[in-house]
Amino acid sequence: MNLIAQFGGLENAVLPPAPLHLAIGMFDGVHLGHRAVIEAAVQSARRSGGTAAVLTFAPHPSTLFRPDQPTRLIMDSGMKARMLHRLGVEVMVTQPFTPEFAQVAAEDFLPWLKQRAPQLAAVYVGENFRFGRGRKGDIALLVAEGRKHGLTVFSAPRVNFDGEPISSTRIRGLLETGDVAGANALLGYTYFAEGPVVHGKHLGRTIGFPTLNLGWAPDLRPRYGVYVVRVAGAKSVEALPGVANYGLRPTVEQTLEPRLEVHLLGDCPYVAGDSVTVKWLRFLRPEMKFAGVEELCAQIAVDRAAAAADFSLR
Repeated sequence: MNLIAQFGGLENAVLPPAPLHLAIGMFDGVHLGHRAVIEAAVQSARRSGGTAAVLTFAPHPSTLFRPDQPTRLIMDSGMKARMLHRLGVEVMVTQPFTPEFAQVAAEDFLPWLKQRAPQLAAVYVGENFRFGRGRKGDIALLVAEGRKHGLTVFSAPRVNFDGEPISSTRIRGLLETGDVAGANALLGYTYFAEGPVVHGKHLGRTIGFPTLNLGWAPDLRPRYGVYVVRVAGAKSVEALPGVANYGLRPTVEQTLEPRLEVHLLGDCPYVAGDSVTVKWLRFLRPEMKFAGVEELCAQIAVDRAAAAADFSLR
């Protein structure tokens, strides 16, 4: 069954008539902590013959409350929907986070939900979930209000890694410093970029290191640098090993916007127009400006060898 994604909020959502098991949160990154909430909703819906759904928000609340410093998102709505579908979610409703929505009082939040989704049976959140005007609502209030309105409230405890709670904020910090291996441990899957292969200037080909250029512009930009990656797509049964550069290419042209370029360690079956997924495995080094193309080529050869060693290739 395909996931039904609806972006007009609960006011305009078309929902199945079955009892609704609703996980609520931003769920940016859909990390291991988020999964404790989402999987509880999915499992309960399956046991009871209900619908597993997610209510998420756009834009991020920080855009309203801190417009000069909005939170940069790990993934866009399309990527989030695909990740939720893999977990068994049937419906994703994106609620516009407007000034009007932000003014809903904490005590009115569940009635607000119930009015727009009469089939609502249960609500699933993380233990640190806050809601309502001024973020005054907490789990104790949610449980109390749930009893009043005949709703089950499930609160998932926070999931820790290395003694600290897993959070989207923590993952963003790891990506911004280049620690994709650390981010992957918290995500529970390999961080990835996906998009079409686009035409480049073929500079890599002229220096002996042909690259795939990916049409990818994330909100949260990982650290500029060189990474060990795998590339997956319809033209290969297995994800292919490679080395990628993400950044502004200061040696050859100094672009204004960062680009993701991938050099595969073997034959490349992909061409412009193909859709691929680049899975980021390990950070090798920060992006650097070299004295010239010859010095750049020497370093690329070193990077390629380091990546090949990771894959035990010769």
